[in-house]
Amino acid sequence: MTAQQLLEFAESAVRSGDFATAETTYHALLDDPTVEVRSEARFLLAMLLVRRQRPTEAAILLRKILDEQPGAQRVRLELAHILDIMGDDAGARRTLREAQAGGLPPEVARFVDRYSAALRARKPLGATIEFAIAPDSNINRATRSQSLGTVLGDFTLDENAKERSGVGISLRGQTYARLPLSVSANVLARASGSADIYGRQKFNDFALAFTTGPEFNFGADRLSIEAGGLWRWFGGSAYSQSETIGVNFSRSLGRTAQLRAAANLALVDNHLNPLLDGQTYSGSVGYERAFSSRAGFGITASGERQALHDPGYSSWSGQVSVSGYRELGATTLFATLSYGRLKADERLLLFPRTRSDHLYRASLGATFRNLRIGTFAPFVRATLERNRSTIEIYDFRKVRTEFGFTRAF
Repeated sequence: MTAQQLLEFAESAVRSGDFATAETTYHALLDDPTVEVRSEARFLLAMLLVRRQRPTEAAILLRKILDEQPGAQRVRLELAHILDIMGDDAGARRTLREAQAGGLPPEVARFVDRYSAALRARKPLGATIEFAIAPDSNINRATRSQSLGTVLGDFTLDENAKERSGVGISLRGQTYARLPLSVSANVLARASGSADIYGRQKFNDFALAFTTGPEFNFGADRLSIEAGGLWRWFGGSAYSQSETIGVNFSRSLGRTAQLRAAANLALVDNHLNPLLDGQTYSGSVGYERAFSSRAGFGITASGERQALHDPGYSSWSGQVSVSGYRELGATTLFATLSYGRLKADERLLLFPRTRSDHLYRASLGATFRNLRIGTFAPFVRATLERNRSTIEIYDFRKVRTEFGFTRAF
């Protein structure tokens, strides 16, 4: 049978309800040497998988089509719809912006405008995870300095206070549950965690956060209010606990851009040093835009106020970050540059100067979807950090490389 005859045979099987035969037939065409044939087979199979409640597999097939044919806007729109079904609201909105940036007929553009305005996450349960092997030149963010200048003179630093290199395992994950209240309101509960695990237990760093609250959709706008807690363990011991409340807002700006804003308050209880107890206030504003169907960028400005028991630890800080991505076939390149500034309220009694920091960070990486395993794709990421501080103990540099797997989308 020719490829066209196999496609017709599969369509006939779908019409008769024999989905298993249709799926097997489409699979036989996925590696056809003709790009048009294998793209059509992938698209039809993806639509069948959606009907069979297997959206993740469908999304992978559509992404493969776009890797080979980035101008297939119909495919991109279907991918946005599937990501919406999966609960990946951010991915669905980004895919719609890419479609609009790539150009659409006026009647299709109007339909996408309406769909974008009504887009909301529907999946009641979901989870994501990322894991990597992470060589790090400075796992404890410590100084290279041999001594520490104080008002009592220079102290010689113990080896444990200096930078240590190591190879660790990095884990990041999030899970959520959503309970619909009405067409435009939900109750959203989220739990997220991270772990950096090394051979030396005293450098292990664990964090766990849980929040819950209402989520509202107003056309193209979304507003959520969250309250919860954040717990952190370092070196096998409880380090801190925080009670948090936050507000998140997003708004579409035209067809290819989006604005995000957030504000948070945390009441911090530090288990190791009561002078670090207090309140932190933070906020951020971000702008994202798609240049084309395969590239985009974002810029974020954020600030934080730490009002702690000791004015020497209290501080004002701010950061500006610029990020971008570019898809090259089945590979996505991404990069981030950021600059941060921190200024303490007063001088700590031990040090001769008030703390003042300049933080520089650059990150470059790539995700390789053609090497995926199941629904995960391998990635590599390198991050360089340099913090210049008036206090030697806060002055550090580090290079971290990660080799791991992330969800394919």
